[in-house]
Amino acid sequence: MILRRSLQLGAVVGVVAALSGCSILKTPPPVQMYRFGLPMEAPFTSTDTPAPVAVSVRRIDFPAASGDERILGVTGTEAAYIGGARWVSPAATLFDDSLKAAFAQRADRIRLLDRREPGAAPVVLQVSVTTFEARYAAPGAAPDVVVTARAQLRLTPPERGTGAGQAIQPRSVERIFTVTQPAGENRVSAIVAAFDTATRDINTQIADWTVQSAS
Repeated sequence: MILRRSLQLGAVVGVVAALSGCSILKTPPPVQMYRFGLPMEAPFTSTDTPAPVAVSVRRIDFPAASGDERILGVTGTEAAYIGGARWVSPAATLFDDSLKAAFAQRADRIRLLDRREPGAAPVVLQVSVTTFEARYAAPGAAPDVVVTARAQLRLTPPERGTGAGQAIQPRSVERIFTVTQPAGENRVSAIVAAFDTATRDINTQIADWTVQSAS
């Protein structure tokens, strides 16, 4: 009787150990990586004449819920991250790179200053992204990607032409940009494509508005 109990106990321990081993060795589901926005190596026309305006772009503000590698989806008042998919870098970084590339394509009209360059820039751009999400009208429906950003420009006029002791007063202008890009279907690849199109669109608008306002 005692031997039988010992055998039963040994069998139970063996099963538990086997199950624990399976749990430890279980492979997590694969995660597909994606990117969006204008590439940093975007071509631009180089000229011998320097651009008439120089702009410094401050670090972009991004919502904490959508600024990392996860892809945010929203249905009504509920929010969740899309499973099995990640951005290759934080969304805030990819958005920043895309904006820089948009300015690089306009290098004949405006020069983007490095954030580490000393001195005060005549034009300073601050972009605050307030919405960056896939928005579902109903569960399972094809979402719309919504990207909203507030752009603020601080413009300092040149010193020439000012009288002695006359202070130069900078001025500020701002504008809200919103892009809504429907995804073709409720698939990760289609949603990522909508994020890519929306980001390219909004950053192109921001760059063109900056050039126009600074000129």
